[in-house]
Amino acid sequence: MTHTTPIRAVVWGENRHEQVHAIVRENYPDGMHETIAGGLRELLGEDVDVSTHTLDEPEHGLSEDVLQNTDVLLWWGHMAHEEVSDEVVDRIARHVNEGMGIIVLHSGHHSKIFRRLMGTTCSLRWRNASERELVWTVNPRHPISEGVPQPIVIPEDEMYGEYFDIPEPDELVFISSFAGGEVFRSGVTYRRGFGRVFYFSPGDQDYPVYHHPDVQRVIANATRWARPDKPREPYTVTLMYRPGEFDGGWLWTPDGLVHPVTGEPAPALASAVEAAQEN
Repeated sequence: MTHTTPIRAVVWGENRHEQVHAIVRENYPDGMHETIAGGLRELLGEDVDVSTHTLDEPEHGLSEDVLQNTDVLLWWGHMAHEEVSDEVVDRIARHVNEGMGIIVLHSGHHSKIFRRLMGTTCSLRWRNASERELVWTVNPRHPISEGVPQPIVIPEDEMYGEYFDIPEPDELVFISSFAGGEVFRSGVTYRRGFGRVFYFSPGDQDYPVYHHPDVQRVIANATRWARPDKPREPYTVTLMYRPGEFDGGWLWTPDGLVHPVTGEPAPALASAVEAAQEN
């Protein structure tokens, strides 16, 4: 699919640490979400249209209309995961399955939406001791690692270490190492439904990691990669086919098989198949 319009990116930030912690306000006076958005604008220029939303907005700023017009959602959260509405999480998951890309950053590994998409606890080891982080590229031909040095050197960051309770990644792009000898799968991709998912771990709120040009490059590359390559499609129901009719699907409902468009009951053959299955 050839794109002729900018990527519609939404950077979502919890925006709580910035309100209560002086060091975070010093590093990110306009909020982490605005720094991340600024990096996208600088690196992608006219190829991106970026907006930002935060937790305390109505519907967390992620209404149906906003998500319907979002190609890639970038997510940072930490201290208020459980304040995110389950209704909004359901909405985001549906849009990812329908083709919207999502990039989950740092402590967003414990967000409701990432846990929903992964189906695991997404727990990990951590230690916050102002350590140097080296981000090693293990998939140099991946679009997300394009133009990224080997390794990215982050002078200070929080340590994230294995075991990281996530499903086996579709692709492993980056591994990080720390002073204590720990390693961590810091850049991984998944497909969920029609949508692309990228998790990238560098970026604790206590350090100016999102000002780092190489970190910004990874996030910009990931935003390009996660953009849908096809128009958004519904991904809510699996079609059930009659024998010999692979171009005519029927929907399974509590009332039996129905036509996916008209809702009319399936003809006798489909009903016979249903009866046979019950027996």
